Amino acid sequence: MSPAPIWLPRWRERTADHASPTPPAADPTPLRILLPQVLPALLVGVVAALVFLGVSALADQLKNVLWDDLPSALGIGGYSALWIIVMLTAAGIASGLLIWKFPGHAGPDPASEGLGGVPLAPGVVPGLLIAATITLAGGVSLGPENPIIACNIALTYWLGRKAAPAVPGAAWVVLASSATIGALFGTPVAAALVISEALAGTPGPGSLWDRLFAPLVAAGAGSMTTQLLAEPTFDMGLPPLTDPGWGDLLSALVIASAAAAFGLAACYLFPHVHAAFRRLRHPLLMLPVGGLVLGLLGAVGGQLTLFKGLDEVKELSSSIGGWSSGELAKFAVIKLLALLVAASCGFRGGRIFPAVFIGAAFGLLAQALVPEVSPTVAVSAGVLGVLLATTRQGWISLFTGAVIAGSPAVIALLCLASLPAWLIVTGRPQLQLDQQGHALH
Repeated sequence: MSPAPIWLPRWRERTADHASPTPPAADPTPLRILLPQVLPALLVGVVAALVFLGVSALADQLKNVLWDDLPSALGIGGYSALWIIVMLTAAGIASGLLIWKFPGHAGPDPASEGLGGVPLAPGVVPGLLIAATITLAGGVSLGPENPIIACNIALTYWLGRKAAPAVPGAAWVVLASSATIGALFGTPVAAALVISEALAGTPGPGSLWDRLFAPLVAAGAGSMTTQLLAEPTFDMGLPPLTDPGWGDLLSALVIASAAAAFGLAACYLFPHVHAAFRRLRHPLLMLPVGGLVLGLLGAVGGQLTLFKGLDEVKELSSSIGGWSSGELAKFAVIKLLALLVAASCGFRGGRIFPAVFIGAAFGLLAQALVPEVSPTVAVSAGVLGVLLATTRQGWISLFTGAVIAGSPAVIALLCLASLPAWLIVTGRPQLQLDQQGHALH
């Protein structure tokens, strides 16, 4: 995998120990540069997917024990208000103990971490994986994406620097990020969109597709591994949209913009809620208190407002017309508050999947209020708006909204609906903080 990949922009080097690759004696062709990258990228993709699948399988098994087997043995309803409060508080205690005592403290404060970042030390990985498993199994409203990407970056960077020290470290970071995103979404398209957005306008040799080559190989290997072993799907069973009209366009424009404004509420509140938990000063106080608050929210919102939200979105979408507008409003507000608390108090997890549930509930609320609106347009536009507000990832927001819709005809509507929604969110606070606890813009 040498010389350095031509997709790697030099300015993105982020660590101090990178060795500069030896320049080739003659200017090589892109083919000679790209072909040696295939095998390492394939290996990174497969391993990243296996880490994701392993954590997901372990979390599922633990979830079954905690929410089915244990309450059944005790003669308690698994999703009764009392059990929800007990389990979320227990998840906070377990996470607090882990972060306090485990080597590496399960990584940095997740409120200041996005997708990817500077590689963590390998010793942090076990604690972060265990903390993510507790989050996923305990009912916390966070997804697996941030900790899994961080762990795969740490492992890939550490092993890659040992196996090929001449390769810039940022190359391994991009491969690990792409592979994990491909595994999480079950398709390399999501990774291609994220990486191309990151590379847009940055200097670097070769064309954009040359620079995307190795990340796409890693993402493809990661997504295929997930597809073969787990068969993931984002199909929500929404009715197909075959012939969109002006009414559908107007609905998409209004719902996406309203959902973006709704998602921004969490972004404005985030630094204040985070500061309130920081005042407790110790993880064995912050996380149990956060877990208790999440338990109370879950007791009010019910089972659908727990966990990362992807399976719950499918259940929500399977009963279109069966939920009242009041119930859907409750789901959206409770999940937004749960995401805000979980991300503020220190639970290790990502914010994309809960945001998808929030957007879907918001879209279905709009459809319940105006039944003439297509549920497919409503859900996809709601997801688009909330993701734009909470992630500022334009391509991934469009992709997720389109995949959930399951109808190619909705893509044009979402592209247009993203424009006013983006005007609402751009330059506003993000659902991510800097190291001082201030909102990023």
